[in-house]
Amino acid sequence: MEPMQIVLVVLALVGVWAVAELALTLRRTRDVVASLDKTVEQVNSTIEEARPVVAKLDGVVDELQPAAAQVEPLLKQATVAVEALSADLIEVNGVLRDVSAVSGAASSASNAVTELADAASGKVQRLLNRGHKAAAPKAVKPAPVHDDEPVAQSAVQPAEAPAPEAESQAEPRTYFTYNPGEETINE
Repeated sequence: MEPMQIVLVVLALVGVWAVAELALTLRRTRDVVASLDKTVEQVNSTIEEARPVVAKLDGVVDELQPAAAQVEPLLKQATVAVEALSADLIEVNGVLRDVSAVSGAASSASNAVTELADAASGKVQRLLNRGHKAAAPKAVKPAPVHDDEPVAQSAVQPAEAPAPEAESQAEPRTYFTYNPGEETINE
């Protein structure tokens, strides 16, 4: 065989091999194109289903735009209101500090008056007790006590003990409670 015939045989074999590979590639390409067709159909059906939702979203966005335009002025008004409230709270804080100072001074004055009244009533009580002591008869002997009888308390009080009436005559303390918009006095 001549070299030319060998080359032609080899070329014929390569041609047959190339045709076989081309046929296999075309078959694979056909399968891929078929799966792409199915995928495109699915995408198209999904898009068709999504179109009403997108249309509704467009309508919602159109409805929200006027509301969104109103949000900015509302935020500005809210900022102004918060600043005004903050200024009012600062003023209220100053007033409460003043009220606290006045209440403290009134409490101190009330305590001083109470102490002065207690001291004066104590001195008057001692003076009255001394007067009663000088005019009072000698001590009364208690009655004999039997073991089976209950012991009764003596009606005579010692001269040095303060009278319970002096304690009850002191004025009750007054407390002030401040509520927003009203003032009340609790005794």
